[in-house]
Amino acid sequence: MFRWGILSTAKIGRNFVIPELLESENGVVTAIASREEARGKAVAGRFDIPEVFSSYEALLASPEVDGVYIPLPTSQHVEWAVKAADAGKHVLVEKPLALDAGDIARVIEARDRNGVLVSEAFMVTYHPQWLKVRELVREGAIGRLRHVQGAFSYYNRDPDNMRNRPELGGGALPDIGVYPTVTARFVTGEEPARVQAQVERDQDFGTDIHASVRADFGSFELSFYVATQMAARQAMVFHGDRGFIEVEAPFNSRVYGDDRVILHNANHSEATVYRFGNTRQYRLQAEAFARAAAGEGDGVFSLEESVKNQKVIDAVYRAAGHDGWEPVQ
Repeated sequence: MFRWGILSTAKIGRNFVIPELLESENGVVTAIASREEARGKAVAGRFDIPEVFSSYEALLASPEVDGVYIPLPTSQHVEWAVKAADAGKHVLVEKPLALDAGDIARVIEARDRNGVLVSEAFMVTYHPQWLKVRELVREGAIGRLRHVQGAFSYYNRDPDNMRNRPELGGGALPDIGVYPTVTARFVTGEEPARVQAQVERDQDFGTDIHASVRADFGSFELSFYVATQMAARQAMVFHGDRGFIEVEAPFNSRVYGDDRVILHNANHSEATVYRFGNTRQYRLQAEAFARAAAGEGDGVFSLEESVKNQKVIDAVYRAAGHDGWEPVQ
């Protein structure tokens, strides 16, 4: 059994990831660390985690931990991914891994010199819903892909929330802009050459609260918007010349509706619906990671893929400063 340690008591860990680690078939949670001892003990009690550490360094030194899950604020991801790798631990780190593609080089170097597994936690790439979309597009079910359209929005003006704090790596693009980008890349296996974008920032917080993006992949185009102060919505559509695919609840499984993929024919007269029931994408991610750490399975989302995805987000920010196209470098 893969022995997990958790760095921090962050909400995404408490509400989504830790329960799925506990339910995974090949993992157990042996430790959690919090700089607030009472909070660490409370979370450990809730999930029956046997060991509580009052510092992240102490957890990384524990021989009872094989690997760590890092749900810290975005601005701390690179730092602690490197420290965990240098402690000889495998690392699953929340997205986005970094705020600049160049910073990921430090993590790759730490991974390689320590011979550990490090992966950015894009849980969607393990969901059979997205594996089906990839299969349909690549086998030509919608003909030639011409356009991918996406949206991801929610409303949050809490000044204490990390998503609204630039010093912690907040903003719409780091938090949710990575999802339309990574799924379009995952499904097609293609990379955009250039982007156009408009980005709006909150005058009080300083974070980007809305972005409208156009990405040129050569043979098709991706357009999407993300927002942190709009009504909640998630959508992804892959449109070809012989049909189109709608992906329901594309990012937060079961939160925004049922996990379904709907394949429409060219004249919208027929539709095939693929349903994915009670799929638990965080559990699938944890199990795949543990297998990969043991040298088994098909692998996980790689740091090299993380670099490519972050380069797109970096280009979007640059494009927002002028009219016209910005190359993805």
